[in-house]
Amino acid sequence: MKTADNGVDVEALREIRQALTDMPPAALFTWRATCAWLGGVHSRSTVETFHGACAEQAHRTPYSVEADHPGVFAATDNAATPVEIVLSALASCLTAGVAAIAQHRGVQLRSVTARVEGDMNLHGILGIDADVRNGFEAIRVGFDIDADATREEIAAIVAQSQKRSAVFDIITNPGNVKVALE
Repeated sequence: MKTADNGVDVEALREIRQALTDMPPAALFTWRATCAWLGGVHSRSTVETFHGACAEQAHRTPYSVEADHPGVFAATDNAATPVEIVLSALASCLTAGVAAIAQHRGVQLRSVTARVEGDMNLHGILGIDADVRNGFEAIRVGFDIDADATREEIAAIVAQSQKRSAVFDIITNPGNVKVALE
């Protein structure tokens, strides 16, 4: 069996998988984010706690992500746009999957770069054309991967990453989102 060191603890992941198989309620997670308006269209979201493994959990430190819009939208351009953050989340999730799957398959990675593009017609969100959707019309993800594997083996790793990606699933399958004033 080939071995690799991509910084992913596959044995720990196997143990977690077995524990969640043995105790299905522990696999139910609730992720949270709190977003504060900073002025204009600039905001800061913070993630700190979540529920999982049948208990409240906390990150080792709170993490923040800011969002804004560029000057071309009459904004201050203090951060990435929310849609760019979605693209970043997709790239990050798929890249993490590539690393974990490569580690599991004994494939040593030297470099992994994901490039993501999303096409959007602003006539939707600006209310110019009710027939144009507000979100992405198309998203393209391309990987440049240098690894000790054949192109076919790398393609299989990318395919498995896509199959198991939570963010890919969130983007490609409609979910039940409720928005309410509290």
